[in-house]
Amino acid sequence: MSEAGSRYLLVVNGQSSDEPALRDAVDKHRDAGMALTVRVTWEAGDAADFTEWAASKGFTHVIAGGGDGTVNEVVNGMMRLPKAKRPILGIVPLGSANDFATSIGVPLASEAALKAVSQWEGQSIDVVRVSATKENAKRGDQYYINMTTCGFGAEVTSSTPKRLKRLFGGGAYSVMGALKAWRHTSYRGMLDWGEGKEQASLLLLALGNARQAGGGQVLAPKAKLNDGLLDVLLVRDLPSIGSLSQLRKELRQFPHDGQLVRYFTTQKIDITTCAEDPAWPVTLDGEARRFKAFSAEVVPLAVTVAMPADSPLLATSKSQ
Repeated sequence: MSEAGSRYLLVVNGQSSDEPALRDAVDKHRDAGMALTVRVTWEAGDAADFTEWAASKGFTHVIAGGGDGTVNEVVNGMMRLPKAKRPILGIVPLGSANDFATSIGVPLASEAALKAVSQWEGQSIDVVRVSATKENAKRGDQYYINMTTCGFGAEVTSSTPKRLKRLFGGGAYSVMGALKAWRHTSYRGMLDWGEGKEQASLLLLALGNARQAGGGQVLAPKAKLNDGLLDVLLVRDLPSIGSLSQLRKELRQFPHDGQLVRYFTTQKIDITTCAEDPAWPVTLDGEARRFKAFSAEVVPLAVTVAMPADSPLLATSKSQ
C-alpha cells in the first residue's frame, strides 16, 4: 500500500485514456486509499508541463501512463526542475513497445503496475543529455533514459505506422525492419568519444542507458542504469551480402572491436554526419528526430524511478 503522505499524479497518453482496464485500476487503487490524480495529454508537451505542475503542487510521484515516448516526455519535464524538486518516476505501460518498462520489470497490467509503483522504493538512475550542435540547437537540450538509435534502427522506428504498432505491438518493428533491410542506407560520419575516434560508414548506432529498443531488440546487453556510462553499439555497413553471417555472429558476441560490430562504454560521445549527406534519423526513447551533429552525455543519478531494487539493470557498489 502507498506510503503515508505519498501523492501520485498519473499522466495518461490521450490515445490510451479510454482503456477500461486502466479506469478500473485507478478506481480500485483510489478506493484502497491511494492519493491518485489523473491528467490526460492532448498534444505534445503536455506530459512535461503536467510534470512541472505536479512538482509545484507537492506530488511525490509522477506516473507516466503510456509508452516509451510518454516516459521520455515526463523525464524531460523532470529535467527542467532542480534535482531536489524532481518527483519519483513511476510507469504504467500502455504503449506498443514499452521497452524501458519491460526491461526494468514493470508489470504490463495497469492494476499491477499501479500497485508496484506504490510499493517499490525509488532507485536513482542516470539520464542522458542530447545536445544538438548545429541546425537543431534551437530545440535546446533533450534527455532520455532508455536508448537512442541512429541510422537504420531509427529509420525503422520512426517510419513504423502507429496503426501497425498497435496491431502487432513490438513485432511491428521487426516487420518494418525486414522491409527496410532490402533498401538500407549507409550513414557516414565521425564519432569522437574522448578515448577514441572513428570515421565510419554505419548501418546502426545505438547509445544505451538501458538495454533494449524497437520492441524488445537488445542492443546494449551490458548496460546499467546507474553506472555513469553509455553503452555504445556501432554496426558498420555491410561490404557485401556475404557479410551477413559474420554480422549475426558478432551481434551474438558484442565484441569490443570486431570486423562489423564495436561495443564499448563512455561518458560522452560526439557525432558529426558527413557534410554532403542529409541529417541522420535519430530516435530518443522512440521519439523521432533528425540531426547533422549532436553529443550524448550521461547525467549521473539525475532521476529516481520506482523499480525493483534487485533489477539486473542496476549496478551494485561492487560492480560499478
